Parts: sequence; C-alpha cells; structure tokens
Amino acid sequence: MALLTKLPSSSLSSSSSAITQFQNPQISTLKPFNSIHFTKTSCSASSPFTEKHSIERYQRDKWVFRNQLDPTPSENLPNFSTRDYEIALQLPELKNLLQVLREKREEGGDEERRKGAPGNVFLVGTGPGDPDLLTLKALKVIQNADLVLYDRLVSNDIMDLVGPHAKLLYVGKTAGYHSRTQEEIHELLLSFAEVGANVVRLKGGDPLVFGRGGEEMDFLQQKGIQVKVIPGITAASGIAAELGVPLTHRGVANSVRFLTGHSRKGGADPLFVAENAADPDSTLVVYMGLSTFPSLVLKLIHHGLPPDTPAAAVERGTTPQQRVVLAELKDLADKIASEQFISPTLIFIGKVVALSPLWPQYCSKETSELIQMADMGS
Repeated sequence: MALLTKLPSSSLSSSSSAITQFQNPQISTLKPFNSIHFTKTSCSASSPFTEKHSIERYQRDKWVFRNQLDPTPSENLPNFSTRDYEIALQLPELKNLLQVLREKREEGGDEERRKGAPGNVFLVGTGPGDPDLLTLKALKVIQNADLVLYDRLVSNDIMDLVGPHAKLLYVGKTAGYHSRTQEEIHELLLSFAEVGANVVRLKGGDPLVFGRGGEEMDFLQQKGIQVKVIPGITAASGIAAELGVPLTHRGVANSVRFLTGHSRKGGADPLFVAENAADPDSTLVVYMGLSTFPSLVLKLIHHGLPPDTPAAAVERGTTPQQRVVLAELKDLADKIASEQFISPTLIFIGKVVALSPLWPQYCSKETSELIQMADMGS
C-alpha cells in the first residue's frame, strides 16, 4: 500500500405556512453558545468541507439563530433531534426573510418584480473542493445570490466567495443526519423563488452527478420556476486529474462508469452492482462507497474482475487535506479501513490506475515489504 498525503499548495415551501411544519415544539432547554461540540475528523488537519457542527457553519448561518440566546441543543432531552431543533430555531428568521423579499419585490424598480415574476433558481456545481476549479459562471452567480442553500461537500474556501449580502443556509446531509429532508429543500427553494429571490443551490461536484439536482429541477419546473444549471467539475474528473489517472485510455479502458455505493434502503450492499460492471476494459468510479465497498469488491471479483486490478481511494480529493491509498482491488478495502478514511472518499478501479505516476511508488513499496517479510522468514 502507498499512503500519500497532499501538501498544502501555495495558491491554492410555496408559502411561509409551508415551512411551519418544520417546527419542533418539544425543545425548550438552551445552553450557552460556547458549549457547542464541533465535529473533528480522523485526520490531524481540519476538514475543508462543512461539517454537521462546525465553527464555520454556525458563523455563516448565525442570522437564522440570532433571535435565540443559544443555537445549541441539549442532547439529554427526551426525543432529542438536532435536525428538528435547528429547524425550529431557524423558522422565525426564514419567515422574516420571506417577508423582506416580498416587500422588496413590491417596492423594487424592476418591472418584472412589480409584476410578481418569480426569481431564478440556480443549481450550481462547485467541483471536488479546490476553489480554483470553480467555473467563472458559478462564481458570478454565487456573488449575486439573495439566498444560498449549500451542501456538506461545498468547501469552506468556496463558501468564502459568496457575496456579502447573501443569506446562507446549510441543508447538508451526513449518514444518520439530514439537516433537511429532500422534500423540505424543495419547499425552501420554491418559497424563496416565488417571492422573487435569486436562489442558489450549491452542490459539491456536479449537481447532476449523484447530486439529486435532477429531482430539484423537476420539482421546480413543475411549479413554474425557471431553473438554470451551472455544471461543476465532478469529483471523478477533478480527482482523476489530480492523480494523473486518465479515466479512459486507448488500449486500456474504452469506457468509464460512475457507480453509487449507497443503497436506497441502507445496509451493506451497494445499490447497483451488475455483471457488466465487472468489465476489465472499463474504469469504475465509486461515489459514496466507503461502507459498502467490501461487499462491492466481493461482487466484482465474483463476476470476473481480476483481484489484482489496480485501484485507488482518495479522501478529500483536490484539497490540501487529500490522502490517497493505492492497492490491488482485493486489498483496497483493508487498506482503507487501516487508514481510517472518512467521507468524502472516491474510489477508482481499473487498469488506468496503473498509469498514474503514483503507481510505481505503490509497487516499489509493496516489493520492499515483500523482501522484508522474506528476510524475516529466512
């Protein structure tokens, strides 16, 4: 196995009533703000992405908590739910913002706003994390937004580029914790677009590659809201370029497939593993596959993919905290576990991985370890 850590670069609802259902009236106990326990990662460097609870997140979203003495939930309360608690706290400010935007539309000098025309919703991809990979079009849009709904995998560096007048609202998802359901996100986008706001939905990678952008676009278009999609560099392309791995290569890989490691019903089995996914002439890129990867490996090998197929796992790709593990397919799951990789981690499987300039380092390390083992046994 080769573990490589990247060094830091020198430059690197249709009305307010629709939202009312989010409130949780059971929560009444508050604690001091400074008692928040922020998320820490397994890597010594802080995460470049937004965490479930983090200083950066609460600083960005403090406008939705400002009517409360404390945005920190008491985790000892019966039926405690961080998600419900935070939504209850955010509700008054969200309703106030809706009213401000309605008044702005009614008073504004824009003829379309006087007519009550809805605002625009932009689904914006922010790439795999490196702010230098953001498109110019995406930058222009986020700097002119009224409201920005952002996901967990939008990096903090990119969030720093949002215009100073925009209101920011975290709607990220982690395993076991969804700050908003997908239906609630739909309603938020609709509610603010209907009062004439320019709403930006920021997503890591590309919004239409495992980003549920298609669902949001379909919902809003059915409600008569104009949706504009600004593509981002999907993680597969951005991180493969970082590793020097060509996703396709003449004579080596004639296709590339993006797979989700998530199962819609949960559990350890990937949502989709077909016989034709185990194609030695194709490159497989697995998104969101940490928990299901051991099962995926067994199925791919069972369906004929050679156990010694080159593979790589990349944690927090394209950021200064990037870590890379290279191994043969049969060994990669154990290597990932031993290094305690966390989300987001992207996995590449295929002969093209051996074309990376990093692969010889893995091979020399493995050879050295085999020689050492042989010497110990003699």
